Amino acid sequence: MQDWLMMTAADLGRGIDAGEIDPVALCETYLAAIDAHPLRDRIYARVTTDRARAEAQAAAKRAQAGQRLSALDGVPISWKDLFDTAGIATEAGSKLLEGRVPDRDAVVLQNATAAGLVCLGKVHMSELAFSGLGYNPSTATPPCVNDAEAVPGGSSSGSAASVAFGLAAASIGSDTGGSVRIPAAWNDLVGLKTTHGRLTLEGVVPLALKFDTIGPLCRSVEDAGLLTAALEGSKVPDLRGALLKGRKFAIMQTVMMEGTREVPKAAFNRAVAKLEAAGAIIDVIEVQAVQDALDVSGPLVTSEAYGLWRDVIEAAPEKMYNEILGRFRLGRGFSGPDYVAAWAKLDAARAAYDAATAGYDAVLAPSSAILPPNLDRLNSDTEYYVSENLLALQNTRIGNLLGLCGLTLPTDTPSCGLMMTAAPGFDTALLRLGIAAEAALA
Repeated sequence: MQDWLMMTAADLGRGIDAGEIDPVALCETYLAAIDAHPLRDRIYARVTTDRARAEAQAAAKRAQAGQRLSALDGVPISWKDLFDTAGIATEAGSKLLEGRVPDRDAVVLQNATAAGLVCLGKVHMSELAFSGLGYNPSTATPPCVNDAEAVPGGSSSGSAASVAFGLAAASIGSDTGGSVRIPAAWNDLVGLKTTHGRLTLEGVVPLALKFDTIGPLCRSVEDAGLLTAALEGSKVPDLRGALLKGRKFAIMQTVMMEGTREVPKAAFNRAVAKLEAAGAIIDVIEVQAVQDALDVSGPLVTSEAYGLWRDVIEAAPEKMYNEILGRFRLGRGFSGPDYVAAWAKLDAARAAYDAATAGYDAVLAPSSAILPPNLDRLNSDTEYYVSENLLALQNTRIGNLLGLCGLTLPTDTPSCGLMMTAAPGFDTALLRLGIAAEAALA
């Protein structure tokens, strides 16, 4: 049964379907693993034991009757602590929301439950989802699977840790500037940032609604496709027969490679070589629109975040981690006209980017320009925190600003992911590229 803890969600589902895995035994195996893990309290904010057992028992009865609801019916997963859970606290990693108990589940959780997925609990995250590092002195900082002295990436930090340490078959996170892809990359997982607007944000604690997206952190591209369908309540994407031969990819040599350190850069170059060996066509290009989008990030993201949270924050700013408080307060330095002008520039940048990349199936980049930073140094060195956070988000936030979908895949180097981004709405096409790339990188 211990082998179940590191299997893909899809393989667990197939085991249940074949009668080889009992959903109740599977749930109990995960609950026991969580309970016994020495770092459980740094990973899980709350374990929903009663709910998990009830859902697993229902899944077992359906499996015995041949009435499974989906390919993942009976598979246990974790949820980032910004998805509302009925009768269970949802605090988004912040003392500002301590004791907040919703009366209904987030819609994506309702959909996942309708597909038979089992909710193991809520996992820790960066405060109000506003950091790419995963460091949270207000509640807890989850561990990185590859470096006990480092942070795990954020803001879906506990999501990544729960899967990487074998305490969930998969996890659901959110991504406003890289918050699914960075922790997935730093913990050697697959992470999918869906196109903005594809998955409803109803019942999700927001950061910046015009950029917030939802996506899975998991062990395979197949899992990502199955989980996204469950969250949406839609048909599972057909990923069969996907090949890289003849597919065209672009690398943006300037903006998306600037500041990339030696180890991630070397891992990226080796990954690109493997894609080329599998028949992919790869060009190096420059697109000014990427920098144009980055230039307006401040007035857009921080203004919206501060606008949404100002009253709550300023009622009790002492409850926040100072670096996160400072990031929110950057938003008060921009005016309404600044915000409108920035959106006009971003719309133009999006149109220019779409035109420049229309001939490519996807754009490639290192998922992160850096390796996971040292936890103790982040705690003691403000300049280090700021610089590492910006570098961590450097490549991923481009996809959020430009409205793209994005996927990170593990490479041959720990904590070094390969990121692929595609045009808005091309999530399934991206997953097909991803499953082919996954095979080439294996």
